[in-house]
Amino acid sequence: MRKIVMAAMAFLFASAGVLSTVYAGETRATGDEIKGEVKKDAHRAKGETKGTVDDIKGEHNKADMDRAEGRAKGAESKAKEKAKANEERSKIDR
Repeated sequence: MRKIVMAAMAFLFASAGVLSTVYAGETRATGDEIKGEVKKDAHRAKGETKGTVDDIKGEHNKADMDRAEGRAKGAESKAKEKAKANEERSKIDR
């Protein structure tokens, strides 16, 4: 009887360890996606700010370029973080 109880306890502790590892990986992946969103918004705001300053100076073409650059950098940051999150999730599935 004692051996059965010990085996059951060992199984429960092992399964809890595996589940906590899976949950930690999912949390990290979600954090990476959120970080990508924040970086995207920051790059976009920075480009918009530069564009507004250039509009005030009268450099409209440069303003449009700064805004486009901010959007492009934001999209790139979001894509990189999403790729990291997907990679983290694929590690969980293995």
